Amino acid sequence: MRVVSGNYGGRPLKTLAGKMTRPTTDKVKGAIFNMIGPYFEGGRVLDLYAGSGSLAIEAISRGMAKAVLVEKERAAQQVIAENIKMTKEVEKFQLLKMPAERALTTLSGTFDLVLLDPPYAKEQIVKNLSFLQAKGLLAAEAIVVCETDQAVELPEQIEQLVLKKQKTYGISKVSIYMF
Repeated sequence: MRVVSGNYGGRPLKTLAGKMTRPTTDKVKGAIFNMIGPYFEGGRVLDLYAGSGSLAIEAISRGMAKAVLVEKERAAQQVIAENIKMTKEVEKFQLLKMPAERALTTLSGTFDLVLLDPPYAKEQIVKNLSFLQAKGLLAAEAIVVCETDQAVELPEQIEQLVLKKQKTYGISKVSIYMF
């Protein structure tokens, strides 16, 4: 796995061995960012189930200014820390070592890009997006990217967020929500 494009393009990323996380393939990652960008001029990104940190690092590589990564698994936290170190711009990243639900209660400010790839997709995504909206954590032009198994059916609308794009890549489905 590697950073696909931007400032860190081509740099290798570490991943976790085993089945604790499902790393987003380079192909899917490239497709996601082509759907939403592909490049940015600043902004904050929230990766609520960070895994290896690959998606948030890709967002920073493509121009986002700051990233908050949330991960509860200790082994994944170590991989994220190593991947962040590889960027040589550690000040752009904040790693919250806690479950997503707890992190959501501690976050402040707004996010321009939110990345969601939770283990129990549909229920978690709806709950997380409702909470983010209720707490005012989404910027007016926020983009929310949800990566799920292809079989997961997400609603057309979650509170004010509307499903704008959806594409399937092999076993993964990418759903994009915006206001």
